[in-house]
Amino acid sequence: MNANEILGRVDHTYLKQTATWAEIQKICDEAQKYHTATVMVPSCYVSRIKKQYGDAIKIATVVGFPNGNCNTAAKLAETAQALADGASEIDMVINVGMLKAGEKEYVIDEIKALKHLTGDRILKVIVETCFLTEEEKIAACQCVNESGADIIKTSTGFGPAGARLEDIELFRKHIKEGVGMKAAGGIHTRDEMEAYIKAGCCRLGASAAVKVLQSEV
Repeated sequence: MNANEILGRVDHTYLKQTATWAEIQKICDEAQKYHTATVMVPSCYVSRIKKQYGDAIKIATVVGFPNGNCNTAAKLAETAQALADGASEIDMVINVGMLKAGEKEYVIDEIKALKHLTGDRILKVIVETCFLTEEEKIAACQCVNESGADIIKTSTGFGPAGARLEDIELFRKHIKEGVGMKAAGGIHTRDEMEAYIKAGCCRLGASAAVKVLQSEV
């Protein structure tokens, strides 16, 4: 797999609490140069990126991040503003506590509400696997299947652990046809990126991808 094939699946990510506009511009310039799938940025920068870069790069942002346990109205408001500002993809965090309590309908209804708002634009659902048992991971897959979301995503990168190949393999057994998979958190090497793609991921959340692969492009 060549570097361009990998980079084309990467959400070039910078979500640190300390992110400055200069740092965001840097990853936007890299995304434009190396043709990553998107830039994944805090929502406060979406409108500024859209104004400066137009349609040269696709903008993704996060909603309910990183904890996921704000109320649904807040997530809807965040999503609506991000879309109005120019985001083309939304990565939402589920309410992990509700899932763990067995309140699947709450989780499904919330994802459905955000998918109704995003329409044709991509909605990724972060299930934060590091907090879930295997049974709960399967339940998360079922929630994504029933909600109409586009992609299930492993992690925020802000929890105690990130992506694991075992979780992608579990997802693949339990997501329905047409739902994509995204691995995120702790992906640092070319071998790891390639392994996740070969396991079935259509997207990777990797802040290191450009640095690792730029010499090959």
